[in-house]
Amino acid sequence: MHYWIVKTEPSTYSWKDLERKGEDTWDGVRNYQARNFLKLMGLGDQVLIYHSGTEKALVGLAQVSQSAFPDPQDEAWVAVKLLAIQPLSNPVTLSRLQAEPSLAEISLLKQSRLSVHSLSKEAYQLIQTLSL
Repeated sequence: MHYWIVKTEPSTYSWKDLERKGEDTWDGVRNYQARNFLKLMGLGDQVLIYHSGTEKALVGLAQVSQSAFPDPQDEAWVAVKLLAIQPLSNPVTLSRLQAEPSLAEISLLKQSRLSVHSLSKEAYQLIQTLSL
């Protein structure tokens, strides 16, 4: 199993939108490194949803329900399907992530403009603990 963070602007598509739909296609990614991460996502991988913009926080947990397939908007790119699992009990803010020394190397903090990030199991578990 692998662990991921996907970023979204909540005014465009929010955790609540995914939660309401239950399952949805995660498409529209137009960055080569992010596309490569989408290609690596496997069935059952855990995905944290991050709201960018003014909120800047991890807000929900999803699971990959279908691995990479051609993006319906442009088949030169890829998409995955995500299944909403649950909101985080307490959103984990960007400032909280930055304050945690053992998370200093996660790509969300080092490559903030990237829309898909991989996480180690240890970083994922720590973030889960921070959300309690």
